[in-house]
Amino acid sequence: MDKVIVEKSGGIIHVRINRPEVYNACDGETYNAIADAWDELESDPELRVGILSGEGKAFCTGTDIGWVKTPNAEGFVDRLYPRLLSLTKPVIAAIQGHCNGGGLEQALGADIRICTEDAKFGSGEIRLGWIPGGHGTQRLPRVIPLGPALELLYTGGRIDAADAYRLGLVNHVVSPDQLLEKSRQIAGEIVKSAPLAVQKMKTTVMQGLGMPLEQAVRLEKESFEFLMRTEDSKEGALAFAEKRAPNWKAR
Repeated sequence: MDKVIVEKSGGIIHVRINRPEVYNACDGETYNAIADAWDELESDPELRVGILSGEGKAFCTGTDIGWVKTPNAEGFVDRLYPRLLSLTKPVIAAIQGHCNGGGLEQALGADIRICTEDAKFGSGEIRLGWIPGGHGTQRLPRVIPLGPALELLYTGGRIDAADAYRLGLVNHVVSPDQLLEKSRQIAGEIVKSAPLAVQKMKTTVMQGLGMPLEQAVRLEKESFEFLMRTEDSKEGALAFAEKRAPNWKAR
């Protein structure tokens, strides 16, 4: 049985963690297969957006603790999480049930998060004598307010879907039967947008978050001027004037 199932259709790559017997806890093979899929998203011009979900009753409960005690586990955070950090194309996390530890870190590495009403979020590494190793200490306080982020990190506690929405951790809370439909609907809207513009939008926003405002504004201006010189920019204006769907060329 494949530990990760990858499906591609209509410019969307759907990555499904397939270890429901361990609530989609990830071992090295699983982490590498997910990273391979994100490499494919980044390199294939036909792919425009990714969706990450888990099979069964959980999104992902992080790293498989039984596996992490083996010698093979050394360096397991060195590939997937940097890949997520460097992606220029959007990823949507479709979260049901448990989303803990490395699962939460993968969700934080996505651009948009959607969860079911029964979702639970936590960062339990502190209870194992660790800290998050997949950028959780840095991403979580950038997504939700510092106080709640520190409480989760210090205590290893959990929050439910309602609190996740209130804190801005997720964009939408839906019923389980609507989770993938909502994720695909948003992905489909992204696919309609100009591909170069989407990538520039993501890199400009993400890089700008780490800059002083004055420097970030200059970055925005550079990105804007670059896009205005592209064929897609001309096509977008022409398609709008002609009241038709644009034919994007990604150039």
